This record gives sequence, C-alpha cells and structure tokens, in this order.
Amino acid sequence: MGKSGKKPRESHRQGRGRRASHFGDEDGDDLPSSAYDAPPRQNEDSSDDNDDTSEATAEDEPERDAEAGEQDQWRAGSMPSKFHLYQLSVQSPKGDISYLQKFFLMYVGGRVPLHLQEDFCGTALLSTEWIHTDARRTAIGLDLDLESLEWCLENNLSKIGADGYSRMLLFHGNVLQPKDARLVKQKFSDLVHGLHVNSDNGSGSNSCEQTGLADSKCLANSTMSEATFPGRDIICAFNYSCCCLHSRKDLVLYFRHVCSALSKRGGIFVMDVYGGTSSERKLRLQRKFPSFTYFWEQDEFDIISRQTRISLHFQAGKKQMLRHAFTYHWRLWSIPEIKDCLEEAGFKSVHVWIREMPNTQSSGNAKEYNANRDVKYEDSQRFNQGDAWNAYVVGVANI
Repeated sequence: MGKSGKKPRESHRQGRGRRASHFGDEDGDDLPSSAYDAPPRQNEDSSDDNDDTSEATAEDEPERDAEAGEQDQWRAGSMPSKFHLYQLSVQSPKGDISYLQKFFLMYVGGRVPLHLQEDFCGTALLSTEWIHTDARRTAIGLDLDLESLEWCLENNLSKIGADGYSRMLLFHGNVLQPKDARLVKQKFSDLVHGLHVNSDNGSGSNSCEQTGLADSKCLANSTMSEATFPGRDIICAFNYSCCCLHSRKDLVLYFRHVCSALSKRGGIFVMDVYGGTSSERKLRLQRKFPSFTYFWEQDEFDIISRQTRISLHFQAGKKQMLRHAFTYHWRLWSIPEIKDCLEEAGFKSVHVWIREMPNTQSSGNAKEYNANRDVKYEDSQRFNQGDAWNAYVVGVANI
C-alpha cells in the first residue's frame, strides 16, 4: 500500500507507515475500519491446492498458522509487530495466487507461470507464499520501505529455509526507477545462489547464475540493472498500492516499466482497486479478529484531486491501541483511467474482474464490516455503481 505525506515518487512504500505509535493504554473513542477485501480469520479447515489449473477456490483462506504464532506471542506477554497485524488483517495470499494463476492460464496459457514479481511488496508475504507452494517458482519483491523488506527476511522468508533464499530476491527501491533498486543485504551464508537465468528479455554480463554462491560482487551490492532475470510471467501490485502514484504521468511510467519486465512469451500484470460511493466520503469501519481488532479510517475525499488519507489502527484488549500504524495518502484511480494508462503503456488487452462488497451503511455493518466469502470476482464489461466494490484489473502483454 502507499505511504502518507510524501511526493508520489517517494510515497509508495507498502504496508507500513512512519507514524506508528507504540501500544499503550488509551481511553480514546473506538476507532474505525476495514481492509475492503480480507475477511476475518475463521476456525475452519483448509487445504492447499497446488494444481495450476485450479479455480480461485482458495480466495480468502484463513492463514491459521500465522495467527497461531501471533496468539502464542501474545500469551507470552509480548506485543505483536505491526507487520504481523497487517498480514493477518489485510492480506490473503493464497486467494490472490489462485486468481493470478487463473488469469495467466486464461489470457496467456501454454505454460505454467513460474516467475513472479511483487511490486510494492512490503513484507513480501505473497512472494513468500508463491515460492513455498512450488519448488520451481522464483519471486522478486520491490519496495521503498527497507524496514519491511528486512522484516520479511527475518520473519517470512526465514521460515522456508535456504531454498527460499535461492529463489527469492528482495530489492529496495522505487517502482518508478526499478533499475536503480538495490538488493537487500542478507547474511552471507544465505546469499542467493541466483535465480536460474535463461532470460528471454536479453542477457547481461553480470547475471546472477545458479553456480554456488554466484558472483558475490553481483549479490552483495547489485542493482536490478546489473543482474539479469527471467522475464516475469506475472507482476502484481496489490493492497491498492497504485493509489500512491498521484499523477497520470507516473502511473503510465510505472506501467511501462512493468510491461518491459514481463516475459516476451507473454505475461500479465494484475493490480487491485476499490471504489463505490463509500470510497468518496469520510468512513470508519472495524473488523474483529480472535486476538485483536483492526480499524480502517478514511478521511474526507477531495473530488478535485481525487485524494484522501487512509489510516490503519489496531487494538489488542480494551486499552492497548496502536493508532496510525500505517497511514497512506492515496489518489483513487477509476477503472477507465487505469485501462487507458495500461493501453498507453503497451498492454495488448485489459480485463476487469469485480465483485460487490457489503454495504457500509447497512445496520449489520454499523459496528463491524465483514466481506462475504461466497461472492466471487467475475469478469465484467459493465457494473453498476454501488456502495462498495473491489476489483482486479488485469493487463495482458507481449502476446
């Protein structure tokens, strides 16, 4: 997701905010909230479906192992990291991956997607899940927030083991200047053997090859421009991160970078966006989880600049509150604007998968906002405006 109070080129760090306060005893009013598209974790059994041809049945699956770890942490008396709270309340990587596979097979096909790039990746939970579910997969994560990337290495990627470090690279940098992004430093023993490089996007003399520790100079301080990777099958930008780019010029520039990084054999870019009448007004919603409550607070909406400020808060117990854990200054893009920018950047076709979200003003959502797990995304040419909706926008390139 985005970041608050900075210029667009500097304000697109995902999933964290500089204004995080410490957990403490506060007697303020109950705060708002909702991440529009992540349901509460529920106590139900789920199984992984690694079939590449599967439908998006894993959408919104509970991440029970992660939450169990959080509860153990609370029972031990320590407070959870804001990144853990964010992952538990906002992200559903299994559901996203299921849709990514479905979109790729529908619009490109002919092969299994193996190479992913997650822009605005934050703690790269999606990338970690991507490589965890198939030993052939590789992932590249890019984000402007070094703290979240380092947290990923310590808490997400470390759970996969050495094999994970050999198939996933994290880069610290701006999505508008991806070639300048630098590899996040890892412990020398964990340095990536390098993604297997048979790039169909060209070759380079400083490629990180799959031979031992590869070129240590390349790995130690390399930029994206100094290493050659396979053309990405899928690039994604989730959690409404493209809202951090406030100008059309920057949005088109970003999409051009994405298009050039996709495989020459065909690839897709997928982003998410939200809207509806509730997105253009002040809004306070909340969602309860077993061990904490998550709040989404939406400030007044400026109809001229189409900008607003979003704040995420967390509460554990009755008095322990983490206010403004993440704060974002967003420019809310419409679907026609996004489609025009993707086409201008070189994408051959654009598809919209959308679903209606619960009415934020209904009596049932007065205190707690819950997404309906049974409402799936559908490929749509027309969709009447409502109180709230969420969509995947899929750009198809190089076919």
